[in-house]
Amino acid sequence: MAGDTRKGRPVVPEGDVREPASKVTTAPPATPTVFLVTETTHTQTTPPGPAGRPRSPEFRLAADALRSLRQDLFEDAFAYRPLPRLSADGPRTRRLSGVRLLPHAVVAALGVMAFFLAMASSDSGPAALLCGLLALAPVLLTLARPVGAFWFSLGASTVAAVIGRADGSDWPWLPGSFLSHLVVLTLVALRTRPRTAASMWVMTAVYGFAAGGLFGWHRYDTNVPPMLLASALILLAVSLRHIRRQAQQEVTAQQTVTEHERSRRTLLEERTTIARELHDVVAHHMSVVAIQAEAAPYRVENPPEELEKAFATIRENAVAALTELRRVLGVVRAEDYEAPDAPQPTLADLDGLLANVREAGLTVDKAVTGAVRELPQGVELSAYRIVQEALSNTLRHAPGASARVEIGYVLGGLGLRIVNTPPPAPHLVKPSPGAGHGITGMRERVSMLNGEMTAGPSEDGGYEVTVFLPVPAVTASEEDA
Repeated sequence: MAGDTRKGRPVVPEGDVREPASKVTTAPPATPTVFLVTETTHTQTTPPGPAGRPRSPEFRLAADALRSLRQDLFEDAFAYRPLPRLSADGPRTRRLSGVRLLPHAVVAALGVMAFFLAMASSDSGPAALLCGLLALAPVLLTLARPVGAFWFSLGASTVAAVIGRADGSDWPWLPGSFLSHLVVLTLVALRTRPRTAASMWVMTAVYGFAAGGLFGWHRYDTNVPPMLLASALILLAVSLRHIRRQAQQEVTAQQTVTEHERSRRTLLEERTTIARELHDVVAHHMSVVAIQAEAAPYRVENPPEELEKAFATIRENAVAALTELRRVLGVVRAEDYEAPDAPQPTLADLDGLLANVREAGLTVDKAVTGAVRELPQGVELSAYRIVQEALSNTLRHAPGASARVEIGYVLGGLGLRIVNTPPPAPHLVKPSPGAGHGITGMRERVSMLNGEMTAGPSEDGGYEVTVFLPVPAVTASEEDA
């Protein structure tokens, strides 16, 4: 009974297992649940075998395949499925709107060919016109109801063979009907699954042999073998096209996922690098604060007790902050990561970087404007890395070009501009393709410092990266402290 439940799940007695689906689903339970729908669907799709034993996976697979074919060929045979137009993404379809209707024009042209072929091969008079229309109608029907066009083509071929047969003509397809049915099979196979197209080919074979057995092979020349051979070759080519397109879609989807994962991994690696560098910079300054706070009382003779307590509190807070910083940011270090022996680079080390890229073959100039001053170490490090990445991109993507690095010390911060000329046309070294991960890393650094950045082609065809890193102004009291 539907109302009998055990542990929150409906229980169906053995006597009700084989009831029709409508009888099971139309009895509304008191409180409909997802479990009831799941059980009902399972009972419909995979009914148990004799004595209540479960069916094998092979049987369930075959039953699902037959159920799918029944739905495609019979239940939804005359479902409305209009032929889609060509995509408007191509350059030709954007310029010529009429090109989007090219598939419909091709189908109509094939239908007209079948129409005139049917009229030419039939007896003259109204019968010839009717045979032509019977050859044209199935082809045009594929534009809206492709599966229904297949069934209509079989019926139209039979009627045309009866009313328009000339002496010595083939059976069961007249020449016009032969072409019409081939076109219908091809168009339906292009718009349905390969399994459905194969079932239509089998039904075509059954129809041909049944018609030959009904009227006798000795009365007419049968064209069933040519029909089966030609349609089999066409369906094979269409199936290969389906498989190739599906493989291309899977490869494209996999490439998209791979590129997305690669971008995420690069972004995480860049953030990890920034976190490591930030950890080194902040840890260094916090260590200096702790050491200075510990040594300060010894530099004053007979310091007051309040001053000693203040410096002790400063040292304790600095040590606690340093411990917490190492605990939080230290987790980003890989197990095999070793802190660099040399200090982190700053803008003072920029000349060495420019010398290295010049040795790699890049002609680069540097221009500095404004009053050069010492900036926070985080700003110095980020500026150095941004210039380094921009010059590396120039070497990879614009071989043979020249670059210019402009550094501007302004009141509110630091301005950077790295621009390169377009590469010369005849060059032995080809540009290296990239995915924009270097630009992503630069944006991460600029965003960390609440700065601004633009990157894009320059007016002369080169590439330009412009960055502004804000630096808070230092007041006189802070300088005295």
